[in-house]
Amino acid sequence: MASLKVAVITGASSGMGRQTAIKLSSEGWSLALTARRLSELEETKSLCSNSDTCIIVPGDVTDEAFVKGLFEETVKKYGRLDLLFNNAGISDKANPIEDMPLEMFTSVINVNLIATFLCTREAFKIFKQQTPTGGRIINNGSLAAHVPRPHSVAYAASKHAVHGLTKTIAIEGRKYDIAVTQIDIGNAHTTMAVGHTLGALQPDGRRVVEPTFDPVHVADAIAHIANLPTSVTVLNMNIMATGAPFVGRG
Repeated sequence: MASLKVAVITGASSGMGRQTAIKLSSEGWSLALTARRLSELEETKSLCSNSDTCIIVPGDVTDEAFVKGLFEETVKKYGRLDLLFNNAGISDKANPIEDMPLEMFTSVINVNLIATFLCTREAFKIFKQQTPTGGRIINNGSLAAHVPRPHSVAYAASKHAVHGLTKTIAIEGRKYDIAVTQIDIGNAHTTMAVGHTLGALQPDGRRVVEPTFDPVHVADAIAHIANLPTSVTVLNMNIMATGAPFVGRG
């Protein structure tokens, strides 16, 4: 028997996607979890409270046909959709722009932006057609959506674009009770941010060891937003380590 609320989580094989899956499952949500790594997805599912209300759909969210199938399978299983957490993302390798291969730039844009667009498009179709209409989308942004780091042209450009996408779909979703959020996370202790604890390059040329925090707190924040009625929108949320250099970065 499906629970009252259904979520699709991309990038659910580790980090914030996994922690969010665990949190929402503990609160009775039904889940469709996707990522490229099947064994890690299976591990995420094993950590969820109820495996009967958790399906895993391994694949590549930059692939249009796969994304369509992901949402079709979710609705076939659960009958509706209430939340999309666009979490899947990758970073570049801290290359100066003159050393940035086109293949790497394109890869980052495809995962961070194109996949977010594809999943959002399919979620919108469901949200507008189901009864009652509406739902919620939470996009994983970044501090870099507002204040880039040096040597991060692909990542920063992708997250700035996600910021624009978030605001645009918030406008389009209003009359259908589609609430949209961008959560900008600063130095949650995941594999993507672990290098900051070794010294992160700052705009003034210094390398600074930056504090991190447990991604479980991100999951708690996402769950809070997810459980709000769709008549309430948190358009932007920032959550970061208190000592993270964001305000006054330089």
